[in-house]
Amino acid sequence: PLHAAAQNGPAIIAELKKASPSRGLIRADFDPAKLAIEMAHSGASALSVLTDEEFFQGSLENLRKASAASGLPCLRKDFIIDEFQLLEARASHADAVLLIVAALSDSELRALAQAARNLKLDVLCEVHDEAELQRALDAGCDLIGVNNRDLRTFKVDLQTALRMGPLIPSHVLSVAESGIHSGQDIARLRAGGYQAFLIGESLMKEASPGEALRKLLAEAKVPVSSF
Repeated sequence: PLHAAAQNGPAIIAELKKASPSRGLIRADFDPAKLAIEMAHSGASALSVLTDEEFFQGSLENLRKASAASGLPCLRKDFIIDEFQLLEARASHADAVLLIVAALSDSELRALAQAARNLKLDVLCEVHDEAELQRALDAGCDLIGVNNRDLRTFKVDLQTALRMGPLIPSHVLSVAESGIHSGQDIARLRAGGYQAFLIGESLMKEASPGEALRKLLAEAKVPVSSF
């Protein structure tokens, strides 16, 4: 579904995020079903739903509610290290899972990616630098997200994605993650080769996340005059 959406313009993966380690509580008024419907009606191609409870105040129940309410493809966003979590994801109506390359060995990455595919789950491999990108490619990942957030410092820099965009093969669907706050950011990243964009905090902190997404998409249609 994401591949198809990306052919027609920027494909937005809207992230339903209540809190994060770097920002604390982001959205007090957090109704996953309502937010999912709002995102679907505002142009999102897919949803990313945090299911980690300890750091992000997420849950598998939020994933189930978002999937049922919106009908959009849903990504389970969590620290996945075990095949049981893949079964949980499938049982909770996820269409895809996130595998963080930095958190897994090569053998773990390959095994989890294959197990996910066996369950008919798409795999978004998240990378932060060139070495991790190569590991993701070696593991056969064809959906790769470049996270602009440094996991050690939480610092966000769009240059990470812009630097790595040209290194991602054309057969891979590339996703830019973190630090996307404007349509201009999307336009710059599209020019750098990205087809999909995972956006969470900049939407969740707004009174009307749907309105914020519509504004982003409208802005993104405008070519960026300079970098």
